[in-house]
Amino acid sequence: MVRLGKTGIVTGKNGFGALPIQRISREDAAGILRKAYENGVTFFDTARWYTDSEEKIGYALSAVRDKIYIATKTGATSPEGFWRDLETSLHHLKTDHVDLYQFHNPAFCPKPGDGTCLYEAMLLAKEKGMVRHIGITNHRLKVAKEAIESGLYEALQFPFSYLASEKDLELVKLCKEKDMGFLAMKALSGGLITNSAAAFAYLDQFDNVLPIWGIQRESELDEFLSYAVNPPAMTEKMQEVIEKDRKELAGNFCRGCGYCMPCPAGIEINNCARMSLLLRRSPSELQLTPEVQSKMKKIEECLHCNACKSKCPYGLDTPALLKENYRDYMEVLAGKPL
Repeated sequence: MVRLGKTGIVTGKNGFGALPIQRISREDAAGILRKAYENGVTFFDTARWYTDSEEKIGYALSAVRDKIYIATKTGATSPEGFWRDLETSLHHLKTDHVDLYQFHNPAFCPKPGDGTCLYEAMLLAKEKGMVRHIGITNHRLKVAKEAIESGLYEALQFPFSYLASEKDLELVKLCKEKDMGFLAMKALSGGLITNSAAAFAYLDQFDNVLPIWGIQRESELDEFLSYAVNPPAMTEKMQEVIEKDRKELAGNFCRGCGYCMPCPAGIEINNCARMSLLLRRSPSELQLTPEVQSKMKKIEECLHCNACKSKCPYGLDTPALLKENYRDYMEVLAGKPL
């Protein structure tokens, strides 16, 4: 079990990340969500930006609302947008409150008196009982650290996996010291980590970390449910798997977060910029279809405007990554090994 710091929320090690269910039908999503709840999952994380994800959670789980925790997010930049997002979320989720309401990856740390009035709106929503606990999500170390040190937030959601850096680990330690909940997004590093047992075993070592697993298929859910019953141990063999991945994925690589999007040239940057890794770590035939080839060819139309580079929370030279990945992709199409 995990206690999310001063929120007092206690839940199992399987947080349900509901971003992927926007890609499947309402009935399929409802079946997976209900199965998750029936097998002990009590924490569900979504966002206003995840199209119909909130609606699917409301449809599937409103009958058991008092037995689960719902976290959602707002990307609003004004008080008006904040209240519009919150009212919409409550309507779609079929509830009168959100257990954890999070600012969704802001470029700064919202604080009282900063001129945006966002934090003031959040406080008022909490006073009204519409929000139980206040959180923030981010991909930027500086913003995340500022949020922890501010004392204004009860939970932080940040990318964390066995590919984490020492600076990422420091955030986990700081949250524990401040009695602040830590939710690990990108626990499979955007699909680059293919050994879910190793991912679970690594995160299971941190008693203050709640992994948010992005789940789209019943088979994925079944994996994590099995780990809750029989947690995989951090054996020497498991450690070897982790060390191998760390060496292979060391340095600059695209996590697929999508904050560089949309691209003015229509390039699907969040997948194209990591295609070399996808070719190595998943069945290559999935990446060589005519559809994917068409998407990769769009890289030739890059405007070199550097908008993606300026928006990357990891400071990557995204245009250079696109160029490298396109070169590798064309070589694989020509029958050359990576």
